[in-house]
Amino acid sequence: MATIRELARLCGVSSATVSRVFNNPEVVNAQTRELVLSTAARIGYLPNESARTLATKRSHMVGLIWDTDHRRPGWRHPFFQEILIGLKTALSERGYHLLMLATSEDGTPDSFLRAVRRHNLDGVVFIDNGRADPSLQPLAASEVPCVSLDRPVQGPWTTYVTSDNVGGAREAVRHLHATGRRAIATITGPSRTRPGAERLRGYLDELAALGLAHRPELVVEGDFYLSSGHAAMRALLALEEPPDAVFAAGDEMAIGALRAVTEAGLKVPEDIALVGFDDIELAALVPPGLTTLAQDKAGFGTAAAAAVITMINGGVTPLPRILPTSLVVRGSTRQI
Repeated sequence: MATIRELARLCGVSSATVSRVFNNPEVVNAQTRELVLSTAARIGYLPNESARTLATKRSHMVGLIWDTDHRRPGWRHPFFQEILIGLKTALSERGYHLLMLATSEDGTPDSFLRAVRRHNLDGVVFIDNGRADPSLQPLAASEVPCVSLDRPVQGPWTTYVTSDNVGGAREAVRHLHATGRRAIATITGPSRTRPGAERLRGYLDELAALGLAHRPELVVEGDFYLSSGHAAMRALLALEEPPDAVFAAGDEMAIGALRAVTEAGLKVPEDIALVGFDDIELAALVPPGLTTLAQDKAGFGTAAAAAVITMINGGVTPLPRILPTSLVVRGSTRQI
């Protein structure tokens, strides 16, 4: 394996200059940087990560905290898979690795903070699990840069990234209304989560704006997974006056609802129109194709990576990012 001395000799510079190229590149002129990096790639030189960490006091690692309920296949949810891909790709392009932190089991309030310091992580990204976790507040209150997805956090080095949940939900209801539907129900996400609460608010706001009556029995809470969408739709279809349209606050719930409609001997969109939220890959594949509000899933990861790296490098804490959604019309809705 090539050594730093060998690389320095081939480039005609000192070992200290080579070290600065990898650890503090901004202090080395561009021509020398390019020479060292291209020669390193040619001879297969890789800097020693332990030495690099000691020199820069940085690990070039960002932690990911997602304390998902063990009873739910959270890591396999397609929406979050696409976010993780975007996050990992954006961090890798900037020279950072992503380390997933296991759920803390010792019950102490500073468990995640201690884990972050033990691994010498430069920053942390965490995903909202909908539950108040006392281990997150000491982390947010620390000097560690933290970026949250879908949950506002309070601390000196904290910010968050989310979607326009209210606006997207309003557009879903507006679209259903435009197709001639008037008894519009919703299958919500968990009310304890920000997306669940905001999409419900958007649904209610748009009903009011359109002059449609709010019928409490047309609001059924789900949990963003298939089975809850299936159960919720069965409950809606069992009503004495069932809806003629449903806005499901997540595509997996919408697909579960679609199955329940089919099992009841009804058709989408002829008997009941359906709109989801997320635009996961499966939304375009299930017949008749799911109309949905697309979230910028890769953009979530990219925005989170950019924010945490900005704070790691001592920049001003970025303002929260609210990413736009866009309506994707498919066969589950049409004019009546």
